[in-house]
Amino acid sequence: MQLKNYGVLPSAGVYPFSLVLTFNMLVRSVSILSGGGSRRTAVRFFAASSSSDGKTGSTRKPTLVTTEEGVHQTMRLSKAWRNKPLFRRQGDVRFKTGLEAANLLVGEANRRDSHESSFISSVTSTMTCLAPVFDRNPRYAFLAKQLLEPERFIQFRVAWIDDTGVVRTNRGYRVQYCSSLGPYEGSLNFGGHINAGIIKSLGFDTVFSHAITGFRIGGAVGGADVNPFDKSEAEIQRFCQSYMTELFKYVGPDMDHPTIGMGVGEEEVGYLYGQYKRINIKSGSCGKAFLYGGEPGFHVRAIGNGVVHFAHEMLKDKNDTLEGKRCLVIGSGKVARSTAEKLIEYGAIPITFSDSSGFVYEPDGFDKTKLGTINKIKSERGARVGRYIIASTTAKFNEPESIFDIPCDLVFPCGAMDEIDADAANTLADNGCMGVIEGGYSAVSSGARQVLKKRCMLYGPHQLTLTGNTIVNALGSKATDADLAAQVSRIYKDVKMTAQEFNTRGDLYAGATICGFLRVANALESHGAV
Repeated sequence: MQLKNYGVLPSAGVYPFSLVLTFNMLVRSVSILSGGGSRRTAVRFFAASSSSDGKTGSTRKPTLVTTEEGVHQTMRLSKAWRNKPLFRRQGDVRFKTGLEAANLLVGEANRRDSHESSFISSVTSTMTCLAPVFDRNPRYAFLAKQLLEPERFIQFRVAWIDDTGVVRTNRGYRVQYCSSLGPYEGSLNFGGHINAGIIKSLGFDTVFSHAITGFRIGGAVGGADVNPFDKSEAEIQRFCQSYMTELFKYVGPDMDHPTIGMGVGEEEVGYLYGQYKRINIKSGSCGKAFLYGGEPGFHVRAIGNGVVHFAHEMLKDKNDTLEGKRCLVIGSGKVARSTAEKLIEYGAIPITFSDSSGFVYEPDGFDKTKLGTINKIKSERGARVGRYIIASTTAKFNEPESIFDIPCDLVFPCGAMDEIDADAANTLADNGCMGVIEGGYSAVSSGARQVLKKRCMLYGPHQLTLTGNTIVNALGSKATDADLAAQVSRIYKDVKMTAQEFNTRGDLYAGATICGFLRVANALESHGAV
């Protein structure tokens, strides 16, 4: 019997004769039943059958975020999309390569929002990472174009009265960026630096950050340009009540769930929830309270815990551990302190805390007792971390001149945006630092990211590391730190594998961006032009 070679299996010497015979008979049978022209159908049928795990009706789930697998050309190509104009404002504008598409999208963002530097920076970094995706399948460039504009941007006046009886006015924001995966959810941020561009930038990043988790959650961010650290408790309460009086029109259970963020902790959440409950009949859904029921509890620690769990996964991937690592913790808010607490549990040694007044440096590190002193100091609104030196005989305040001159193994920036620039990144690398794991939004500038990559340092982007609160929200009120660690491990593997798939091995920033974008874009495609 002469067997025809359909170009699917290697030579017969590699496989038993019975297997070759069975396969070729299967191909010929399917070809006959379908009219003689469906070899591809037979190949797909064989691939699906061979992927079973040995259990009836059970097949291996694809490991990628897309429905197809493989290293080369995994996505179905469509030349028709490459022939379509990406923009038609001043004549048809087409692209030939993924990088050209990325540049066109950045140019469009600049045309619309050139005054919003933070947003332009986020778009530029994201589109550069997505260029390989556009190369493999041009249709994704058209979906990325839709994400340049948020679904809804809300700006409003927040009027309140300070302790001296003077009427004060601030700007409040809420950008509901994308709901393709589910109801909006995202942080509220209070700070003097907050403006429309920063809110839009954070909203853009949050869409992909939430998508990375694999849960059905949309992306939104809000806030106000008020500094909560130089206000009294009564002033903060009045401000939060005024802010929620306007915001409540646009948020609520199953619609938009605000979460903790920069300058918004347990006290602020309590005041916001109290006012929302006061002017609404419904303050929860399906047993899940809106705004944590005014008591964030574990959610505050979950952010810092998640940051450290990701650092643990990154080091484990390098056959290393956190134990004994000297860690710079930049910031002294609740995220920074929960990060330090978790580092101590892993056996690492946090050696610094900082705020707007400077930094304190413990050469031998902070243990739980010393950390308790920091917690006590920072529990008072507006208190400065420099007060710690009164309680310690070994601590140094603002010595050396820069916190980045302190020799360390890892850095956890949990403070201001763009805290680490290119010069700081070079200084850290020169001092032997292994890597930077973000514990704050955009704590590493785009220039610093390039330096970290060039100097072969580890980098954990905030889109990946700040998913702890989102994970705990999705898991529910009974979620534990062990549940969080398990989810972190799963997400890290997804991001790592996506980076490998798109030839950016080890680049977690690119892997997280691509992973999140594909999940959002695949959902967005089915919704049409919305």
